[in-house]
Amino acid sequence: MFQAAAWLISQFYNLTSDYSAAIALVAVVIMMLIFPLTLKSTKSMLEMQRVQPEMKRLQNQYRNDRQKLNEEMMKLYQEHKVNPLASCLPLLAQMPIFLIMFRVLHGLSNKVTVDGVEVIRPDYINESSKLFESLNGKPDMMSLGIDLSLTPIKAMQDSPGKGVIYALLVVALMGMYFVQQRMIASRTVSPTMSATQQKIMQYLPVAFGVFQFFFPVGLVVYYISQTLVRIAQQQYITRRFYKGEHSLGQQAQAASAKARELSKEEGAPGGFFGQMKHDLGKAKEQPKSSPKANPTVSKRVTPPKGGATPAKGKPTPPNRPKPSGQSRHPKPPRG
Repeated sequence: MFQAAAWLISQFYNLTSDYSAAIALVAVVIMMLIFPLTLKSTKSMLEMQRVQPEMKRLQNQYRNDRQKLNEEMMKLYQEHKVNPLASCLPLLAQMPIFLIMFRVLHGLSNKVTVDGVEVIRPDYINESSKLFESLNGKPDMMSLGIDLSLTPIKAMQDSPGKGVIYALLVVALMGMYFVQQRMIASRTVSPTMSATQQKIMQYLPVAFGVFQFFFPVGLVVYYISQTLVRIAQQQYITRRFYKGEHSLGQQAQAASAKARELSKEEGAPGGFFGQMKHDLGKAKEQPKSSPKANPTVSKRVTPPKGGATPAKGKPTPPNRPKPSGQSRHPKPPRG
């Protein structure tokens, strides 16, 4: 898998003879291949949001019967042809790609020490390729006036003046992450997520950009290209699913807002952690409302001698003679 990704970079380098262009084109190709999954995931997510009021009603109706709730939820999914797992498809596809490209782009600028000098010895690249020949034994990986093999933090340590350019690339990437998340957050209303959690989800990818200070700039170029394509794709998704009052996106937003109002009317706190706290509080209050059993009182009733068991509420008088013919072990007649 690593060699296949490296081969793709090598082919684009043969066309462009530029490292940044080859890396950017790989990012574009990968995002275009994943885009059909993204569209399917977005549509499934909107369909899930559209049935949220009905899901909320079922959760309230069968809150004490988990098995029945699951059965009714499955019926709801089948009725509306909703697949709750479809929204995970792009994430499942992107995770291995992310790991593969991280390793390959990191290995592209792999450096070894030869005679006391650090030179590039690329990994996963075919040694007979043009890309390998242009990198092998070179001290840097220059493209558009910047060294893609350097990390921004090291570039600023070596030369603060030149290092500003590397730092600005990371800042630009963080700004693109913020724009992308704002586009998603502006059209998403979640009844199970509080405003604080929405802010955390919005700024979390921005915080991820901080780590790019410690990675080679070639990775930063890849992520910038990828994010630009994502922004363009998000604009297309907005036009396709949210344009018009009767569009799927508008219906999903109205349904999510209705589900959120239902949650407020029931007095349930917003957010996942708030809901957990609410449920735990109810679980702690439950034993207090139920009567406690007295451990000192025994429920066992010892029958009196003779085998007769007194009926409840009717005490047996002392020395009561046994009824004839009801002896448990009658004696045989004499003689």
